[in-house]
Amino acid sequence: MTEKITVALAGNPNVGKTSIFNAITGSKQHVGNWPGVTVERKMGKRKHKDIEMQIVDLPGTYSLTAYSLDEIIARDFIIEEKPDIVVQVIDATNLERNLYLTTQLMELGTKLIIALNMTDLALAKGDSIEVQKMQEFLEVPVISTIGSRGGGIEDLLDSITEEIHRTRTNENVFVYDGEIEKSADELGNVLADDPYYSHYPSRWFSMKLLEGDENIIKKAKESGNYPQIRKILQRTDADSFEAKIADQRYKTIQTMLRQVCNINTDHLSGSDMVDRVVTNKYLGIPIFLSLMWAAFEVTFTFATPFMNIIDIFFGWLAETASDVITISWLASLVGDGMIAGVGSVLIFLPNILLLFFMISLMEDSGYMSRAAFIMDKVMSKIGLHGKSFIPLIMGFGCNVPAIMATRTIEDSRDRLITILIAPFVSCGARLPVYVLLAGAFFGRDAGIVIFGLYALGIFVALISAKLMRSTIVKGEDTPFIMELPSYKIPTLKGSILHMWERGKIYLKKAGGIILIGVVGIWLLASIPAPGSGGTFASEEIYGTTDSMIGFIGQIIEPLVAPLGFDWKIAVALMFGVVAKEIVVGSMGVLYGVGDNEDSLTEILAAGAMTPLAGLGLMVFTLLYVPCFACIGVIKRETGSWKWTVFQLLYGTGLAWIFAFVLYQVGSRIGLFA
Repeated sequence: MTEKITVALAGNPNVGKTSIFNAITGSKQHVGNWPGVTVERKMGKRKHKDIEMQIVDLPGTYSLTAYSLDEIIARDFIIEEKPDIVVQVIDATNLERNLYLTTQLMELGTKLIIALNMTDLALAKGDSIEVQKMQEFLEVPVISTIGSRGGGIEDLLDSITEEIHRTRTNENVFVYDGEIEKSADELGNVLADDPYYSHYPSRWFSMKLLEGDENIIKKAKESGNYPQIRKILQRTDADSFEAKIADQRYKTIQTMLRQVCNINTDHLSGSDMVDRVVTNKYLGIPIFLSLMWAAFEVTFTFATPFMNIIDIFFGWLAETASDVITISWLASLVGDGMIAGVGSVLIFLPNILLLFFMISLMEDSGYMSRAAFIMDKVMSKIGLHGKSFIPLIMGFGCNVPAIMATRTIEDSRDRLITILIAPFVSCGARLPVYVLLAGAFFGRDAGIVIFGLYALGIFVALISAKLMRSTIVKGEDTPFIMELPSYKIPTLKGSILHMWERGKIYLKKAGGIILIGVVGIWLLASIPAPGSGGTFASEEIYGTTDSMIGFIGQIIEPLVAPLGFDWKIAVALMFGVVAKEIVVGSMGVLYGVGDNEDSLTEILAAGAMTPLAGLGLMVFTLLYVPCFACIGVIKRETGSWKWTVFQLLYGTGLAWIFAFVLYQVGSRIGLFA
């Protein structure tokens, strides 16, 4: 009979947990959200020696005193869900900081295994670590791993199967000074008398109360014994106790490290040498901008042959479907609506995947943390700090997980502002619009134009943050503290896996919400407008002003006419609120070319739109109302319709102003004439 167990992967941020998780689970993994919250969680399975393991990759946390939501989730999973084994992934190049979490996990009494990761980097740095001595000191298994290459994974799995059958759990208790121990014992006696606390490790719960952990104090208030607990806590100084507890833990760690390892402090590592260049105060930002520009150039250049193949395939498929289906309206629905609509979105999949791949390389190498560090000076001038820049960078892929990533920001004001400005960062869903219009009007300079749009999004986000910080969301600036992980050479497998995880979101949208959207567009383009006297789905009315979609478009056309847009663009933008990819699909339907991107490009370049209006449309698409999914997550993360509506009105207002100024001023000075 197969035994089933739950294994939690815990550890500080940037220690290689994801590499270990991917090496263990391979393709047998899925991504979802933690119950009740929108922070992403990864779960996977692995069978080893007749034991089926459910692997849970917890958010990174520096300690079990939780400050951000990510840290609360990681801690509560270990405390509340009680996994069978916790595997703490430790960065072998930074033992002292990592082992602080170890001391807290050991106090929980949970079954614990240490995965000593990045041992190759530690050796390259000149460090020597005696794994056996560390294991004897900690009294828990310690396994050397190199997660990026799968090294030590089998040993780790063997250790899990052995440890799960041991009856003894780790009961190491750190002894603190007399005052702390006395208060901890008093609290422990109170906790022991109340069944409410039986779910929690008594010693650990007592220490958290003494440290002034707000989350734990909130839990304690739910008990009838809280008045006794409060009396004890009133005699203590939480800040002083927390500092003393941390100090004594670090003294224990330092004592152990002197016995088990030799850290080479004279060696200048490769990461240090690279950082002298990429984080240089003069070179840092130009290097970052150059790397992003190169990513967009590669994306645009190398994706073109694959786009042509997809274009040809869907064109053939739509034509074949139209020939095979004898019922004219059904043939139009399948060929012109479903196949052509979805094809008009999937044609940009190579661009999306290539962009995700380039960003994955920068993330997996450790460079993205440097980007946050580099941008901290810029961010501090607008009242935020570099930690807010990380969600913005994630927005290049998709704004939804970018907004979710703000959960790691401790300050509520910083978090709110970051949520409100995140939609201005150009996500992958907007890329099809850029590729279409930049290719139609700017030829060889298309990559530069697209890069400029991404830069504009960041610029608008930063200026908006400064404006909000100075007016509607005032508050003190918070300090920026962030660890820079060692550089790692990204693995092809890891980068492809990350690319595919993000690409799947795009594909799911194409198979779901986008399909519904393009069918809706086809339906409106096929229904005769009031008083037109046309026939449903006839060629005479399809996508013209005599169709329902044309009727709607002419009503809203006056709102966008000053921007150089006609009613077709107005309709495309309206449907773009469902999903930005639909903008291109809508244009294909309305200009009568389906999924034929080359034909649409030719029509636009031949005079259906001016280059100036095309540039304005790209800017408008960048800034106006985000997609439905993004609107939903803004509401959930802010918990307020007021802030959600503010973001929608503010962004759309900016989009109209930018496009208006660009078109009106550009027309008068003869720009692109």
